[in-house]
Amino acid sequence: MFRFLLSRQWVILTLVAVALVPTMIELGFWQLHRHEHRVALNQVIADSLAAKPVPAQELTSPGAEVEGEDRYRRVTATGRFDTAREVVVRRRTNADDKVGFHVLTPFVLDDGKVLLVNRGWIPADGAQTEFPKIPAPPKGEITVTGRLMPDETSADSGIKDVKGLPDRQVMLISSEQAERRLGAPVLGGYIDLTAPEPRTGSPEPIPAPDHDDIGPHLAYAIQWWLFCAGVPIGWVVLVRRELRDREEAATEEGVAAEPASV
Repeated sequence: MFRFLLSRQWVILTLVAVALVPTMIELGFWQLHRHEHRVALNQVIADSLAAKPVPAQELTSPGAEVEGEDRYRRVTATGRFDTAREVVVRRRTNADDKVGFHVLTPFVLDDGKVLLVNRGWIPADGAQTEFPKIPAPPKGEITVTGRLMPDETSADSGIKDVKGLPDRQVMLISSEQAERRLGAPVLGGYIDLTAPEPRTGSPEPIPAPDHDDIGPHLAYAIQWWLFCAGVPIGWVVLVRRELRDREEAATEEGVAAEPASV
């Protein structure tokens, strides 16, 4: 009755079904791990934003990497903005998905070290090859507060570090590159400035990260596992259909073979 399962077509179909089951199980667990990572990251962000600000040099130093648990921590620093060596970061979008620049300004601390400060977003109104007009930050010694961020890399951001850019333009925010450019010790990572806010509303402050959205990964995991459960069920349905079709075909052949009654 089941000899048809040994046919080439059914052997291939069965092997495909057998291969799909563990693949879908693995894809489900992959999505589940992504969900767990997102939940854990949201908790880190929430804890960091709720923590009291600490001096930046307690969490980072020249050549250091910003640790995962310190990401988005609010830090403070006292010094002066060095607008003469300010650069802009190309191809950055604001909350409305408009393309422009991030303004990256060196902030020189009292001990001569430099903290990179992302002062916010400005539109790309002129030619991309020209250095844009940027509202000046406060002059003199001030205290700034911002969210601590790790250095950007192409691997993490997906942004290619293009060379040969126009003067005072960069693709990535990198304390290592800034140290070579400035010739001074630069604290690892950078901060997204939160205070003082620009008086003119420009540069546009970087919005706080969203830590409420858990994404669709858990739903995707459940979806993959439902697909996995559907594979053997679908295989059984196809086998039963094949059996029914063969039985009906055999019955019709038998009827056709019977001699006509006189």
